[in-house]
Amino acid sequence: MAYIPPHKRHSKDAESPTPKPTPTPESFISKFKRNVQLRASNTKADRSGRIVYSNYAISRWFAVGLDDGNGDTSSVHLKPVSVESIERKTENNEAKGSPWSSIAENILPDLLSSFEKVRAETECKDLKDVKPGMVARFGKILFQGSPSMNLGSVSNSCVTETILSKLKRTFYTSLPASYTGNIMAEVVSKIGVDFAEVKDVFQVKLSDSTQPDLTISCKCSVKDDKKLRLYKVELNPVRDMFIDISFLDMDLDLRLALSHKRILTSMTEDEMQSIKNLIDSAVLDPDVKGGLRWPFGKATSGDRYSVIGVWHTMSTAYQNSSIRLKVRYADRFDFKTTYGEDSKEVILKLKGIVSGLLEQDVATHAISDMLKDNLNLIWQHFLSCEPFLT
Repeated sequence: MAYIPPHKRHSKDAESPTPKPTPTPESFISKFKRNVQLRASNTKADRSGRIVYSNYAISRWFAVGLDDGNGDTSSVHLKPVSVESIERKTENNEAKGSPWSSIAENILPDLLSSFEKVRAETECKDLKDVKPGMVARFGKILFQGSPSMNLGSVSNSCVTETILSKLKRTFYTSLPASYTGNIMAEVVSKIGVDFAEVKDVFQVKLSDSTQPDLTISCKCSVKDDKKLRLYKVELNPVRDMFIDISFLDMDLDLRLALSHKRILTSMTEDEMQSIKNLIDSAVLDPDVKGGLRWPFGKATSGDRYSVIGVWHTMSTAYQNSSIRLKVRYADRFDFKTTYGEDSKEVILKLKGIVSGLLEQDVATHAISDMLKDNLNLIWQHFLSCEPFLT
């Protein structure tokens, strides 16, 4: 039998495709009323080398909803789910007051603190090409317990920070086509954004043996000759803050994330040529996850650079002066785990808030007002969408 490399085994049209793994039975959507401050992360990459956290990264989770003020937890419970059936059917009750205002007040101190630390670090190291960014992502927050933890025996009254501390949190961003279609057909016109562009981009993720904690992202386009063309080299974003919010009375959850990334402008000719050689060796192949493969032995350049992942993203963007909305299809393959996935995603870039934070003398109340406006827009148009989650 001929050898088939792992990358090729994930062909979309294989006769017996390998099913995508789903969370273990310990995966749960959480319905809790308490705010929880999670332990800050150290600078590190995840197992796939894609995510890096700053030394001062803030990670928090809290829930919004079921707030009747009497402390009754009888309707609060852990619910087992699978990725394929992630859907919380709840009645969309009219919100009391302005929940987005209380959410903004809750997260504003973390946002200001994180951004000031980013500013101080970049100014100290004279990193002129650092670009901060803040985004809102939509999906489902999942909690996964350890094998030794029997969550099925946990009663509703025992939901505590101790229980949460044993759970790994995952934010699942894949959304149904009906939801993304509704965003483009209906929501775009309601939130006052104009069409900006359509992009078809390949991102080749590289490891660098001289900097093992970093991941290099090479953005490429395909020209008429069907060849990959490199147009930007940058380091993967570094997370400075990510706050997950479970909306118990809505259909989707929210992640607010602040990060920064650095464009590589000081590479030597030899370094750039090594990276270009890797890009030039790529073969376009729609039958493999990520859309690219490399001939045997061509996925490395000397002893330094190696291909560790591929993303193929096709996105449509809309924007105004304060926000940029991106609806995208992403097809990913990770060489380290030999796992591929595809997803439809909605990303809201909060560029007005970042511009305000970059101003030295901006008033705190101005940032607070922008944050409340953005959260109001999210509350009204992105979270209550049960008809489009089927």
